[in-house]
Amino acid sequence: MLGRVPTTQLRLELLHQLSDLNGVPGNEEAVRDFVLRELEGLADDVRVDALGNIIATRAGRKAKKSDSPRQRVMLSAHMDEIGFLVRFVDERGFVRVQALGGFDTRNLFARNVTVNTRGGALPGILTPGGKPVHIASAEERKKIPEVKEFFVDLGLDAEEVKRRVRIGDMVTLDQTARQVGKLTVGKAMDDRASVFMQLEVLRQFRDKRPRHDVVAVFSVQEEVGLRGAIVAAYGIEPTLGIGLDVTLAVDTPGVAPEEAVTRLGDGIGIKVFDSTMISTRWLVDELVDLAEREGIRYQLEVLALGGTDGAAIQKSRAGVPSVTLSLPTRYIHTIVEAVHEDDLRAGIDLLVAYLG
Repeated sequence: MLGRVPTTQLRLELLHQLSDLNGVPGNEEAVRDFVLRELEGLADDVRVDALGNIIATRAGRKAKKSDSPRQRVMLSAHMDEIGFLVRFVDERGFVRVQALGGFDTRNLFARNVTVNTRGGALPGILTPGGKPVHIASAEERKKIPEVKEFFVDLGLDAEEVKRRVRIGDMVTLDQTARQVGKLTVGKAMDDRASVFMQLEVLRQFRDKRPRHDVVAVFSVQEEVGLRGAIVAAYGIEPTLGIGLDVTLAVDTPGVAPEEAVTRLGDGIGIKVFDSTMISTRWLVDELVDLAEREGIRYQLEVLALGGTDGAAIQKSRAGVPSVTLSLPTRYIHTIVEAVHEDDLRAGIDLLVAYLG
């Protein structure tokens, strides 16, 4: 649906910083510390639970007689990114990796990476085993390797690698966020762009209270099974859930229009379906009606495969009415994930309008 172009001012430098941080599932400390600093003054209570989720609560205003019943709304955007753990160091000092999240290995050839050890960060090169194109056969050049065939070259002697690198150390792809036209491009926009939106929504309520009680969760370990949101929802017991995540915008050459899922610049996605949840229909309708009243651009999203924290909230305890707001993103699960400034604004505007 086409509506007004959102006018919310974006602090894109904050999104750049979030994108550049490293934090694979189970090792989100750098992102968590950054978010905790940004939350100062934005919530009535901020805590970190046993799994590492940040839970920030902003109480709603005193209800008027004309108000609808006040809800306890759980928002959830995940802090983790896809990446790797060290699983083995061979006799020559090459590091083998365990994937954390889903990779298309065609995007992993000859990548700069960082191995984050207890003693500090080590720069490395990630590439699959095998021959270079100059001496590979035609059949070998067509082969798409599996993750288990990739290794990290640290440029160090084997003994030094074994001394400095431990099994379980975090390995992340290197990329610095930048602006490309109206796109913010970098690694981990999945889901740091939603973390950014959630922070900006809370910032809108710094000097006023929302209509509902808002519990904003910055979750961990989403990429390996929605784990953080599962435990957070159990403890919070929300009456309503809204997941915040990215979705596919396959609006580029070589893809049929019906396979695009969403399109960049056409507004925030309101999820109808993915492989982990069917959004609560009356919530979808409420958000659509609100977007149309406010002139906020939106798209209805059907995603054949994938899931978000919204599903974890929906299936918590005896069930919670839930929906996900999905940010259209090109090149998902690569280091050049791209989001459009108008879609960011539309997502923030719609959430503020709904919660306010």
